[in-house]
Amino acid sequence: MKTNFSLSGIPDFSSFDIQKRDYVLSIIKKHFIAFGFSPISTALIEKRSNLFGSYGEDGEKLIFQILKSGDYLSKTNCDLKKITSNELSENISDKALRYDLTVSFARFFSQNQSDINLPFRRYEIGPVFRADRPQKGRLRQFTQCDADIIGSKSLLLEVDLISLIDSVLTSLKLNNMVIKISNRKILEGIFQSLSINLNFSQFSTTIDKLDKIGLNKVCDLLSSHGLPVSQVKLIKNIFSFEGTYQDKKTYVLSNFNNKNLKLGFDEISFIFSQIDALKLKTHINLDFSLARGLDYYTGSIFEVVSSDNNFGSICGGGRYDQLTEKFNINNISGVGMSFGLDRLCILLDEFNLFPNKIAFSLDYMFINFGEETVSLSQYYMQKLRMLGASVEIYPEAVKINKQLSYANKRGVKFVIMIGEEEAKKQQLSVKNMIDGSQELISFETLIKKMEFGEKKN
Repeated sequence: MKTNFSLSGIPDFSSFDIQKRDYVLSIIKKHFIAFGFSPISTALIEKRSNLFGSYGEDGEKLIFQILKSGDYLSKTNCDLKKITSNELSENISDKALRYDLTVSFARFFSQNQSDINLPFRRYEIGPVFRADRPQKGRLRQFTQCDADIIGSKSLLLEVDLISLIDSVLTSLKLNNMVIKISNRKILEGIFQSLSINLNFSQFSTTIDKLDKIGLNKVCDLLSSHGLPVSQVKLIKNIFSFEGTYQDKKTYVLSNFNNKNLKLGFDEISFIFSQIDALKLKTHINLDFSLARGLDYYTGSIFEVVSSDNNFGSICGGGRYDQLTEKFNINNISGVGMSFGLDRLCILLDEFNLFPNKIAFSLDYMFINFGEETVSLSQYYMQKLRMLGASVEIYPEAVKINKQLSYANKRGVKFVIMIGEEEAKKQQLSVKNMIDGSQELISFETLIKKMEFGEKKN
């Protein structure tokens, strides 16, 4: 049996994988820039205190914590048999791997506020870490592609981000996507009308499990926390209700009515009115069950899922009004979204949406005929590289058939041969590895054909 030396859920990527990921990233970056976002980069490791308190109880269980240097366990004064795992981790850990890019952005903003012009549009692409159970589309290390706007409460920013999401999905030809939209205030309004032994964070975390365990099991959980049968039935009806935006709004307001609900629906109504005018290509759906189990969301929330695939969201985001307060910056509102690069690549693979010519191919490879001509090959190779071509020479003077076999497997477009005869004539034998044709030409002719695209097709 082959030994697996890798950690589960911590992926490696082949050259071909990288080419596919770069293809997706090039599209995402292009649209981030088109929408006015500027790049930043934040640290992979954060202070433990920066992360805890932002993700809810379930989220905090997934944070990778880093042990303090030295034997800190021996220095603790607590009885290990009487403390919780969280209390223990507070004593022996003061750092953690980042859970997402949003909290790191809030910290970055608080430290650089004086140099930032508001509203500030930033994007960041990088790895994040979660101690989750690995499965399809769920990794312990994965790449997020974030775009956030901080410093304005205008709902036009939500509209802009939804338009950005639609633009990226359209460019990737992901036509079977659904953008789910809701508002945290609506969920709060529903919660405030219920008789249940949970706080709002626990309630929203339970609702966020709908996609994982289903509506019936979520209702069973709510019932186990004291929700009356009549309200369980009402919750089930709300989260399974089909109809237009207006139908859903009317149904909820006819059963619940408070200030938060009205404010949430006012915000959603504005967003929908603006989206209608944009004529986006991606289907938009109001979904009351959308909870986004992160404690920092306070208003609009949205999520992108595939109508043909059930492994989770490929994009999510929302409005946050208090996220910077833990970094001593008050009254700053922001809204952001994040694409999951790994899940996007899985979808493009499954729907066969990657371009056929995405694999890396080498422009030229020189055959190695030995010491007599290798210096001349090196000379021409350097010239071609300076012109922007990708070039290599086979490192050993072995049989030509072996070198050609390598070139074929390597995806080389053209093989260049400089033997004794070619060297005497100051010419090159250039073999087209796609159609098998071969010609004897000068280096100057090769360059001209490169310039006119005959060699770079």
